[in-house]
Amino acid sequence: MTSHPEFGATTTATEVARAFSNQIRNKNVVITGVAPNSLGQAMALAIASQNPSKLFLASRTKEKLEQVAQEIYNNSPKAKSAVEIVPMDLSSQRSVEQAAAQIAAKVDTVDVLINNAGVMVLTPQRTAEGIELQFGTNHIGHFLFTHLLLDRLKNAAAKSGVVGATRVVNVTSAGHRLSPIRFHDYNIEGKEVPPEEQPPPGITAVYGKAGEYNGWLAYGQSKTANILFSAYLSQKLKDKGIVSYATHPGSIWTGLSRNLDEEGNKIIAKTGSYWKSLDEGAATMLVAAFDPALNEPPEPPDVYLSDCQFGQAAPFALDLYAAEKLYRLSEELVGRTFDLEGPGSSRSNSMI
Repeated sequence: MTSHPEFGATTTATEVARAFSNQIRNKNVVITGVAPNSLGQAMALAIASQNPSKLFLASRTKEKLEQVAQEIYNNSPKAKSAVEIVPMDLSSQRSVEQAAAQIAAKVDTVDVLINNAGVMVLTPQRTAEGIELQFGTNHIGHFLFTHLLLDRLKNAAAKSGVVGATRVVNVTSAGHRLSPIRFHDYNIEGKEVPPEEQPPPGITAVYGKAGEYNGWLAYGQSKTANILFSAYLSQKLKDKGIVSYATHPGSIWTGLSRNLDEEGNKIIAKTGSYWKSLDEGAATMLVAAFDPALNEPPEPPDVYLSDCQFGQAAPFALDLYAAEKLYRLSEELVGRTFDLEGPGSSRSNSMI
């Protein structure tokens, strides 16, 4: 149970930050996907109001980061010395490496990493490395970014001495229900996949035709990956004092839908019964990042939060076998391997 069972769909990030001010004060926080009028900005404004030590704002466009930084200064003048802007294009692994190096050069510890950035497209596009854009940006870019900051996360956990106070928050979506990970067709090229990799019944009939690129399934796959990544991290890093949660912000009109056509926007419009403000949408991420009641390393069913409380993700997004398989695929796609358990420890071949 969370610290505040009364929190829900209409709770704001501003309220959550105020409630957990002691957990935010003097912390080093990194947020991706920060732009004007975005969930990233709403999170940044709320966190900045509670005196973090450092607040790193990462996104693709420097000018937009500067606009958000100015908005923070206007609302919380004392936060000016805390804010650092970090240009980063998650669809380029080189750019991710440069951004992580910039942060690592500034601080020895990262207490909270919020992987918030995301894209949604309906036409086939690729990252700089040739990976389907949504999978490559929403998951693979954050996968690499998280691992490049892992030493800083481990340092923070060791320094705090509070198990679970160091967090990785992966922002997912209810859209994860559209598709499990298509390991045999992760670039969504219309290849045949086994039954366990196919979308739930009825999905392709609504969202596209078999044998074609399907942007909805690509998006769903990337959001499933966010949850599986949190499940894997929480299992593997719990002995290091680090936990991870995946959060669904709720129904919000953001820049995420800017690449959709009229039909795509009509489909999105039908998915929500209550449309949140940005401040409301950012609230669940701050609960996942700072609520001390969530320090206990979560088992897979408890890595998913929605409306500021534990939610229920699709079973395929909580499968530990799929989580490990995704981890190995992700290592292949970034061209390197990682030892989450630290120097001198052996990495098991299976989590189950």
